[in-house]
Amino acid sequence: MKTNSNSYTIIYSVIIVVIVAFLLAFVSSSLKATQDANVALDTQKQILNSLNLRDLDNATAAAKYKEVVKAEKEKDGMKYYECEIDGQKKTVYSVKGMGLWGGISGFIAVDADNNTIYGVYFNHEGETAGLGAEIKDNLKWQQKFQGKKIHKDGVQGIALGVEKDAPAGDPNNVDAVTGATLTSDGVDAMLKEGLAKFIK
Repeated sequence: MKTNSNSYTIIYSVIIVVIVAFLLAFVSSSLKATQDANVALDTQKQILNSLNLRDLDNATAAAKYKEVVKAEKEKDGMKYYECEIDGQKKTVYSVKGMGLWGGISGFIAVDADNNTIYGVYFNHEGETAGLGAEIKDNLKWQQKFQGKKIHKDGVQGIALGVEKDAPAGDPNNVDAVTGATLTSDGVDAMLKEGLAKFIK
């Protein structure tokens, strides 16, 4: 076959594509178990972050997760976790929503009264660095949720949320992230809609 003919070029290209596709499929399938384990460990670390157990290496995080998480349960397709910290019962609820550029998610740790926030951790798929991404990167902002109340007397549903210019003493709301109004609104909606699935 002539190497400078069109048929040679097409056949050569098809063979290369098939070989590369086979190799990629093989590598992907052989690494799937490792990828799944890494995703599970990352989720465990996020849950621990919401329980204010942060900056743990992989081995320590895996051991701590087994120690504090007593049960994993599910309701309406959303997971929640029954935990114990220093003899105190906590429940961690998973929530999902939409930010400015994509999905956002979080884990909300609640005291045994099912009303007081013990800690939170938020994550995002593609929010802007220094703005919307602050919901994940800004530890001090996440810590503002500690001690906030999910319910408010005389108010139906979930009162916990994110509000622009919320005063520090507000029992239910945390001040929005500066310059990230739409992402903050997404977190607010995620908290109200997500927690409503678990907490009446």
